[in-house]
Amino acid sequence: MTSGQIRLTRQRLVNGVQTALIMGGLALTLSLPGYLMAGLGGVLIGLAAVTVATLATSRVPARLILTQAGAGRLAPSQAPEIHALLARLYARAGLRSPPQLYYAASPELNAFAVGGPRDGGIAITEGLLRSLTLRELAGVLAHEVSHLRHGDTRVMSIAATMTRLTLWLTSAIQLAILFSLPLMLAGDVTMPWLTLLVVAFAPTLSTLLSLALSRQREYTADLEAAALTGDPQGLMSALMVLERQHGRWLSSLFGRQRPAALEWLRTHPDTRERIRRLAELDDHHHGPPLTTTPTRAAIPRRPPPLRSGDWRRRS
Repeated sequence: MTSGQIRLTRQRLVNGVQTALIMGGLALTLSLPGYLMAGLGGVLIGLAAVTVATLATSRVPARLILTQAGAGRLAPSQAPEIHALLARLYARAGLRSPPQLYYAASPELNAFAVGGPRDGGIAITEGLLRSLTLRELAGVLAHEVSHLRHGDTRVMSIAATMTRLTLWLTSAIQLAILFSLPLMLAGDVTMPWLTLLVVAFAPTLSTLLSLALSRQREYTADLEAAALTGDPQGLMSALMVLERQHGRWLSSLFGRQRPAALEWLRTHPDTRERIRRLAELDDHHHGPPLTTTPTRAAIPRRPPPLRSGDWRRRS
């Protein structure tokens, strides 16, 4: 095993432990208001609600979600180069389901995956195709394939459900405290200081943990993408292109000096840190690169119609 493979294995282990700890923190944060409302039964009911909601959302077909987001199915004949890349990435990732590629004629530089290993799809925009070479696009597609391979959509769905349920429970506790306020003023009921602390901090903590989980899954997808393509430099170059565009947008809002708190509210890690981690990998320990083509992929001749959707989430 080479030094690069050792670093990758170690980083995979660290990422797995961090993901488990964050998910545990989310479950604990959800359990606190549930326990305050109904004791152990409230905790069990909350966790059961998360399980039911996750099972329900997992049965929604990926194609339906992507269509609602404004993406149309892209046939192999419309983009043979991209489909060939995606098919090779699926094979390297061990995904047996046929590749599902979607496209939106949007100027945004964006790509995202929906679903899991058995039922998943990847959407790309026209802006992304016009901005990246095939080598860079291979890195972005590998990143999204990694999300499908590890079921990151399902993981983030669980985290989002726990965060929403935490907010609902704490809101219910706030209403109960509000209705009890006359009794507290009369001295018949003591002020529940511990409950007030939970109500004040649990929703914010749950939101921050969900964002941290999202950033952690992005780090993992970057490392797995480098392993799939055998070319960390391709993804690094793509990230630089995306950061230039995103950086201009942030500068228009905040100027050159970005607020420090902004880093805590990001769904994706800082691009410089992502590039630093990729640069630590050995370019040659994964085997031959998937592609080194410096040209751009051809824009589909007959792109599917664009529907209303949000394409602001970056790779």
